Amino acid sequence: MMTLWKEYKKGQVLGFTHCFDLQMELSVAKLPSTPLFLCLVLPLLTLMIWLKLQANGRKRLKLPPSPPKLPFIGNIHQLGKLPHRSLRDLSRKYGSLLLLQLGHNQTLVVSSADMVKEIVKNHDVAFSDRPSTTAANILFYGCTDVGFAPYGEYWRQARKVCVTELLSLRRVNSFQFLRDDEVEVTIDKLRRASFKGEAVNLTELLMVASNNLVSRSALGRKFDDEDGKIKFGLLARRFLILMMTFCVGDMFPYLKWVDVLRGFTSSLKQVKNEFDTFFDQIREEDRSSQNNGERDFFSILLKLQENGLLEMDLTPDNIKAIIL
Repeated sequence: MMTLWKEYKKGQVLGFTHCFDLQMELSVAKLPSTPLFLCLVLPLLTLMIWLKLQANGRKRLKLPPSPPKLPFIGNIHQLGKLPHRSLRDLSRKYGSLLLLQLGHNQTLVVSSADMVKEIVKNHDVAFSDRPSTTAANILFYGCTDVGFAPYGEYWRQARKVCVTELLSLRRVNSFQFLRDDEVEVTIDKLRRASFKGEAVNLTELLMVASNNLVSRSALGRKFDDEDGKIKFGLLARRFLILMMTFCVGDMFPYLKWVDVLRGFTSSLKQVKNEFDTFFDQIREEDRSSQNNGERDFFSILLKLQENGLLEMDLTPDNIKAIIL
């Protein structure tokens, strides 16, 4: 009897062990393969961590109201085809101070004159810098111009040079003959078009006159003059188009390689190299010229640099950036 009881208990244990092993095998069989499992779980974990960090950041900082945003792209999808109208609608809903997450960048939208006055007068230093974009960094020689240079001693000195050497009353008066000449040319174009009975695009006509005046003052030549193999007007238009082109890397720094693949970065470097050639031509012409009359802004900066009359050292690239 004892032997039979032991055999019975042994059978129960073996049966239970067999059933447990079978259940484990079935459970393991239901699990996905390891690579597939990681591909599914890791993005979800990353998303949960990102949302948690965003929530903690909002709790620590007292930030302006912000509309709901999507992971990674933020509020980009809410701008639409007419961003100015979308921003107006969002401001009406969330207030005159609105914080948007545009990809990797946080952007403060101000829609109140009183708020703008507060920022400009009382918090001007905090809001004085501009973001260093890919286009500005390449085309303005490391953002060493006046518009994109970070607030500091270099910016103050560069701005001082512009104000005293280009925008002073004496310098403005010295360029009076240029303004008279461009006005005369514009009126002559209108007169000839009137005699022929042709329609005139006044916007384009005034834009050409303005561009010629600025380029003659800064570079000593007209906007659409031919200079060797380079036409400055076409080069300047390509420059402006690239400055306004959307750059993936500015919104998503980890996707800068996309701009390389689509040729945007190479286009920026090509235009920058063509400007280098253009400025080198002007510099050689200025050195070989014996004209002692009124000079352009580029020549003035070169002369000040060579004579050491500036309070700061300007490299040739700094001068090019300021001119642009």
